[in-house]
Amino acid sequence: MQKKIRTRMIQVIAIALMISYAVTIFFVYRRIESISEKNIRYESEYLAETINANGTEFLKDLKNKLESGTRITLVDKDGSVLYDSTEDSKSLSNHSSRPEIAQAMKNGRGADMRRSDTLRENMYYSAVRLKDGKVIRVSRSVKSMLATVLDLLPAMIVTAVALLIFAYWLSYRTSRDLIRPINSLNLDEPLKNDVYEELTPLLQRIDEQNKQKDALVSMRQEFSANVSHELKTPLTSISGYAEIIRDGIVKKKDIPDFSNRIYKEANRLLNLVNDIIKISKLDENEIGIDKEECDLYEMSDDVIKRLNQKAREYNVHVSLVGEHIKIIGYRQVLDEMIHNVIENAIKYNHPDGKVTVTTELCDGCPCFTVKDTGIGIPKEDQERIFERFYRVDKSHSRETGGTGLGLSIVKHAAQLHSAKINLTSEVDKGTTVQIIFT
Repeated sequence: MQKKIRTRMIQVIAIALMISYAVTIFFVYRRIESISEKNIRYESEYLAETINANGTEFLKDLKNKLESGTRITLVDKDGSVLYDSTEDSKSLSNHSSRPEIAQAMKNGRGADMRRSDTLRENMYYSAVRLKDGKVIRVSRSVKSMLATVLDLLPAMIVTAVALLIFAYWLSYRTSRDLIRPINSLNLDEPLKNDVYEELTPLLQRIDEQNKQKDALVSMRQEFSANVSHELKTPLTSISGYAEIIRDGIVKKKDIPDFSNRIYKEANRLLNLVNDIIKISKLDENEIGIDKEECDLYEMSDDVIKRLNQKAREYNVHVSLVGEHIKIIGYRQVLDEMIHNVIENAIKYNHPDGKVTVTTELCDGCPCFTVKDTGIGIPKEDQERIFERFYRVDKSHSRETGGTGLGLSIVKHAAQLHSAKINLTSEVDKGTTVQIIFT
């Protein structure tokens, strides 16, 4: 990053120098050109006044005194060349057709810029008509103007090199000072860094990610501890009962009872493992199935039929009302969600209690509601019942064979379908769980 900053800064300065030098040279050249034009015009006017006063004899002495690139020509009325400071006048053709000469003969003064056929270079011409009708012309090579500009180049190049060296040093210092606070960032506590204001949103996101990471680590540690505890309990029971049977300590008539206990604990262990696998798949979004159109009413009816036996065991009446509401979702996951909510309403109900399942549209959104007349949930526990392995009444959960993961599966399934869960409950009066698919 430092290298990029240095390179970009030097590139910007170099481009700025090139542009400024180009602009400077252009305007300097134009200025020198303007000054040269004025000087040539003044020289031609001065020569004209001198010739008008003293004649043309002094022109012969000017030849060796003229500035390099300057030329003086005296032209007769008919256009023939009487005198030229550079060439032999006899070898020169008639100048009456020259624009500056023609203008001077007509208007008294004339000027032009063109390539000289004699000197084979671009020249600026200024001509003035004399009192006797002749024309005195002064010309100067454009090359001499350009040479004046080029004389500035060495100084400009030295200045540019010095500026680039300074720019490199400045870019090095600037990039180092810019990067130093970033390299010294404390990412464990990002909001405590005293750094550029522009980095605040990034540091806030890092802080949020750190909190999420810490929460995830804490949740995994708690999950691992809970899983270990939950697996240990039925395994201990199974191992204990099996050991008693193996050692022949149990009476023959009690073996069926012990076998039944082993079966129940094994069943509980299997349910726990299955629920852990479901949670893991939901966590990783590894569903392994495609979405399809699902009818909430039909799925609820199917779940209720499967839970009829359990409802009879708990002496709870389950009813289904509403309409056929269809959504696009993962059928297996939705089935598990509906099953867990209805099963909880049955297990945590009073004898002769009721469970009412409703499928309908709530404010235009598909809605699934389960209302029971059960034991209810204390207010302080309502926010935590969707956590993994959280139980309001641990003894009752053990009796009902719960794994503590049912509502957590419901929460993950709802999140997978972008659904919202609303819970209202009152102790000894019942609980209502509403899932709205947005």
